[in-house]
Order: sequence, then C-alpha cells, then structure tokens
Amino acid sequence: MDYYSIATILIVLSAVFGYINEKFLKLPITIGLMVITIVFTVVLVGIAQFDDTLLIQEKEFIALIDFETVLLDIMLSFLLFAGALHTNFNQLKVQRWPIMAFATLGVLVSTFLVGIVMFYVLKTMDLNIDFIYCLLFGALISPTDPIAVLGILKKAGAPKKLETKIVGESLFNDGVGVVVFLTIFAIAAKPDAAIELADIATLFGQEVIGGIALGLLLGWITYRLMRSIDSYEIEVILTLATVMGGTMLAHQFHLSAPLAMVTAGLIVGNDTVRNSAMSETTELYVDKFWELVDVLLNTILFVMIGMEMLVLTLEGKFIYAGLVAIPLILLCRYVSLWLPIKFFEKRLDFVPKTNLIMTWGGLRGGISIALALSLTDVMHRELFLVITYVVVVVSIVGQGLTVGPIIKRLTRKVV
Repeated sequence: MDYYSIATILIVLSAVFGYINEKFLKLPITIGLMVITIVFTVVLVGIAQFDDTLLIQEKEFIALIDFETVLLDIMLSFLLFAGALHTNFNQLKVQRWPIMAFATLGVLVSTFLVGIVMFYVLKTMDLNIDFIYCLLFGALISPTDPIAVLGILKKAGAPKKLETKIVGESLFNDGVGVVVFLTIFAIAAKPDAAIELADIATLFGQEVIGGIALGLLLGWITYRLMRSIDSYEIEVILTLATVMGGTMLAHQFHLSAPLAMVTAGLIVGNDTVRNSAMSETTELYVDKFWELVDVLLNTILFVMIGMEMLVLTLEGKFIYAGLVAIPLILLCRYVSLWLPIKFFEKRLDFVPKTNLIMTWGGLRGGISIALALSLTDVMHRELFLVITYVVVVVSIVGQGLTVGPIIKRLTRKVV
C-alpha cells in the first residue's frame, strides 16, 4: 500500500469518527476520537471470533505505519508550531523561569523518581528489569504531551497565568524529554561503553541550545520576510516553509526540531510581529490555516493512538503493571514540581493548588507511545509499551475529562 492510500484511509477514518463524536458524543476531539477508535478496534476483535478478515486487514494496515517516525519526525513540528503560534507570548515571558525549571529540572527529577519506583514495583511482580531500562521508561513517560494538553486545556477555563505555566511547560519539556531519553537510550544500548559526562553535556547542549537558536533564527527570518510584503497567500506559505524547512535543517544538524519549532512559533505569533508584519487579513488567514492543520493532525494522531492497541502484547501482568504505574507516575510528577513551585510561588503569585492542578493537567500522549515503540526487545519493549499505552489512555480519557471541572473548582475565586 502506498503513502497516499495510507493517508487517505487515516483521513477518512478521522472524518467519520470525528463526525460521530461531534454528532453524538460531543467529547473534546482528542478524547472522543481515541475512545471511538478503541471501541472500533475492540468491535473488530469481537467480530474476528467469527470472521477475522477485517482484523487481519487492520493489523496489516497498522504494520505499514511507522508511528514513531510519523509523529516525532513529521507531525510534531507542525503541531508544536501551531500551538506556540497561539500561545500568549507576554504571559510566557513573565512565567519563563518557572516554565524552564519545570521543563528541565522537573523532567530530570521525574525521570529518576519514576525509574527508581518502577524498578522496585516490577521486582515485586517477578519482573526483574535492569535499572537502566526502568530509567529509560521514566524518561519517556515524564514529559507531558503538548498535543494532548493544548487540545484539552482550551476548554478547561483555567486562569491565564496557570494556563500559561501548563501550556508553556508542555511545549518545552517534550523537547528536553526527548533529549534525556536519547541520552539514556545511548547508555542503555552500549552498557559496556564508557560514557563521559562531557559527551552527555555536548549532546544536551547541541540538541537543546542549538534547537532554540535555530528557532530564533527561523522566526526572525520569517518575520523579516513577512514584514517586507503584503500578500496573505505568500505569508501563509512562508510559515509553512519555516516549519518544513526548519525541521529538515534540525534533523540535518542533529538539533531539537521540537524546540526549534516552539521557538519559531512563539516569535512569529507574538503581538509585536503580528502588529508590524501582518495585515488583518494575513493574521486571519495565518491563524485559520494553522488551526486547521492543528485539528487535522490531531484527529489523525489520536485515531492512530487508538489503532495502536492491536500491536500490543496484552498479557495480564503487563496490564496490571500499567494500572499500578498510573498513581505512582502522578505522585512522582507532583514531587518533581514541588521544589520549582516552592521557589517561585511567592515571587510570581501562583494560583492556589498549582502543584495539584499541574500534576493532574500534565497529560501523557502520543510522544510517550512513539518513544516506547523505539525501544528494542532487549530493553523490554513489549512490557514498557503496554505500560505506556495504559498510562496514556487513562491520562487522556480520565484526566482529560476531569481536568476542566477540577480546575474550575480549585480556582473558583481566581481570575
């Protein structure tokens, strides 16, 4: 099956499931599509007890999709640029230090806490997994997913300063999280090789600092080009070229494409650039174009997440480990956020219960699944993939449906 046919099937399924959700369920689009796709898959499994033709075809179709490459190397850049484009830059600037602390220190602390806890939990279940692989799981599950967070928080009604912290953290911590994951992955893949601290620092600096620097350069160039003309068609195409060309450059020079796209999106979307480089018509078309890209890719992504259930090794022990991991991962996130929040709360007047809300609002999504799919069999890929899938589904459905009411209840008196 060629790429066009695969894309066609995904878009048709997304359109049909999206219609069903909008017409009948009326859930947030990310939650609704994933739930419908999972139900659809379960129905196919049930039908397969009598005729497995459709099930075999779906499994063959899923096998054709390289989820990790499609999400991390293609879709993620578009989604992050779209998210950053509509993020309040001024609020983000005010909250920049706690956001950077959450995205760096928070991810590192959570990675080690989850790794340590899961090492001992799995041991009690007679699953003797080396600590380095548990640490690898901690790295892939610790970053919150900006795609899931942005899609659900839009309707949660959080106070702006709280929403900025959650959205800002999710935009940046996935880039940092991927770098942490790749570093631990390199160590785990060659356990006997000597890994120098300088090598780790170089990798981190190249990916993170280099990615942000590339994003600054791309954002500035895009701004200057848009300022020099007044043509909404060309200006929309310029933003598209920024994402596609910038992602290719980032991969070529081994820089963090997610961080580059977040940075570029923040620059192009900030009020100064909008007022000086975009006419009202251009601003309208740029916003509407990227809103449509965001919705389209989100629908495809969450349909793919639902379909990935068929590639899992659904052993009872693996599922139980995933269910046990859910509260432990939430607890580790709460602890990892505690120090930065305590340090900054008096200086920036944090919303009450910020730690609790950020813990519950830090959703896991497709990025964690994509990273889990990149594990090798030696790294206990099947076990950690099932655990990750269970955590992601419960996170998106359980936390996603309740985060709005929780935010409203805990911030009732906060503007």
